[in-house]
Amino acid sequence: MKTIEIFDPALCCNSGVCGVDVDQKLVDFAADADWAKKNGVQMQRYNLSQQPMVFAERPVVKAMLERTGEDALPLTLVDGEVALAGRYPSRADLARWAGIVQVSLSKADVSNCCSGGKCG
Repeated sequence: MKTIEIFDPALCCNSGVCGVDVDQKLVDFAADADWAKKNGVQMQRYNLSQQPMVFAERPVVKAMLERTGEDALPLTLVDGEVALAGRYPSRADLARWAGIVQVSLSKADVSNCCSGGKCG
């Protein structure tokens, strides 16, 4: 299983539900990260305001911040290599990197399965 690391910008919390303004992108990512962990993904998150030394001690992260600045955050590493910068990964991204097969049913699949006596 691959290791996924997320380097967050300076945040008061990882969930996105702290403070007055709720950041929906953070709320969505927190749910996706929880889903990934429940599916066995090794994931670690680092917060710039709470763990600045981790950012300074990782050469790839330090170099990205020196080149791009905080616009590179959030930064996602997969097995130590940059996979995504400037936005949080989607659930599909996490699944692809971790090799998790996602089953998705379209509305047509669901409605055709159990309607009109086709479930026999």
